[in-house]
Amino acid sequence: MAAFLLLLVSSGVLFFSSNAQGAYEKLPENYKKGVDLALEKLVSHAGIQHHFLFFRSITKSDIEPGFEVTYVYHHFYLKATKCHKGTVDSTACQFRNDRPLIDCAVCYKTFREEIEQEPKPYVHCVHKPALTEDMKTTRLNHCNTMGYSSGAPTLLASTGTD
Repeated sequence: MAAFLLLLVSSGVLFFSSNAQGAYEKLPENYKKGVDLALEKLVSHAGIQHHFLFFRSITKSDIEPGFEVTYVYHHFYLKATKCHKGTVDSTACQFRNDRPLIDCAVCYKTFREEIEQEPKPYVHCVHKPALTEDMKTTRLNHCNTMGYSSGAPTLLASTGTD
């Protein structure tokens, strides 16, 4: 009986750790695009040595003012994996628990579900322990300004999902 329980627990741990991309796959497509932007920026940073994956959403919000335009705001965490930076196939990558999370906020405008280059998409990522209240305020102000400059209502006034 004990051997059976050990086998059951071991297989559950293996399934959980081998499915690090599960949270990303559950995101709506317009939010995946922002996560991809953040990951592209992170990979280009010289100080990053590990492969990172989407971990979980903190805040999601979007406004659709019409004419196939959407303004998206997404606050989320990225987490380091045991894979090296530059890994192409991340299906075997397991999350590490010895590195801090990366706290990211992105906001951007989409037209027909494609990210527009104007206004320029905003991506801000920082190791979670280094995130300050001032940085959080700056993020929110920047994203709200992006919406206002285009005549749209503020992103953070919308009813998003947590």
